This record gives sequence, structure tokens and C-alpha cells, in this order.
Amino acid sequence: MYLIVGLGNPEKQYETTFHNLGFLAVGEAAEKLGVKFKKKECEASVAEAHVGGERVILARPVTYMNASGRAVKQLMKKYKADPSDLLVIYDDYDLPKGKLRIRMAGSAGTHNGMRSVVGEIGTQDFARIRIGIRDPEVNIPVMGYVLSQIRKEDYPLFVDACSAAADAAIRFARGEGIEAVMNAYNKNG
Repeated sequence: MYLIVGLGNPEKQYETTFHNLGFLAVGEAAEKLGVKFKKKECEASVAEAHVGGERVILARPVTYMNASGRAVKQLMKKYKADPSDLLVIYDDYDLPKGKLRIRMAGSAGTHNGMRSVVGEIGTQDFARIRIGIRDPEVNIPVMGYVLSQIRKEDYPLFVDACSAAADAAIRFARGEGIEAVMNAYNKNG
């Protein structure tokens, strides 16, 4: 059993903001697996798939970013998931735009959604896919930047990044192991 959670904000106005890249990536994973987000449970919109005989729950918390951990904790309890079954996908201002970084554990850094997840589930020992959003050409405060709309000229870059994140998440759900997934995607800077 695997639980793949994309972090974001549920309202339409946030749909194409940097802070919603986790939502976009998990949505792309659902599309590639041929499933839809049909039900709401545990303060999340949920889709269910089967990959290589394993049950895979894809989720988008509807708690807003800063309270994402509530939904993750509830989902883990409902589906009896261990931290080793969890993969969280989210935007990361500390990485250059469009770059992916996959890790098997680590701190939440400056990301409030991840701080919420770590705080609620009580461990940093779970897999994560970070999608870089930092643009050296943009000089606005981080909080304003993460909630700003992705520029039209950058949108294809982030579509590709979300697609790659979805592919990596599916490989994780196939049981390839997070180290193998890291080796495949943590390249080029």
C-alpha cells in the first residue's frame, strides 16, 4: 500500500500557482494511472489505483497548505500506512525552477506545508519529491512568489516537471525503492 500526497491549496484561484505544483503532479499521476479524484475523505480529495498489485491512494489535502499535515495524518491512520509508504510532492523555493529532487527523508526546510506534515505525523522519515520554483529573475518576497501565477512562458517547464514527478511517484508505487527513483531523477544540478 502506498500513499502519494500532493500539497497545494484547494481553491480555483490557486490552481496555477507555484504552491499548487504538488496538486498538479499528483493529478498527472492519477491521469497516467487512469483514475480520477472521485471521493472526499480525511480532509482530502482522493483517487485510488492499483499498481503492480499494490493499492495506491493519491490525495490532495483540502485543508490549505499550512494545515496539510492534518489530512496526511488522517489518511495514514485510515489506510494503516507507515511513513515508509508515504510520498509527498511539493514545490520548493530552494531549488531552481523545474528541477526535481527526491529524498527518502529530511527536514521540512522553509516549507510550511511540509512543516505541518512533519509536525502532525511526528517524523521526517518519509519520501518526498520537491519541484524547484526559484527564479533568479524574480525579486519578490517568498510568500508572495509561491502564491503568484506561473508565468505563461514558464508553464511548459513546470508541466514537464510535474509529469516527471508523476512518473517518479508511479515508479515508487511500483516498489522500485526510493533509492532507485532518486538515482533516476536526481540529475543535472
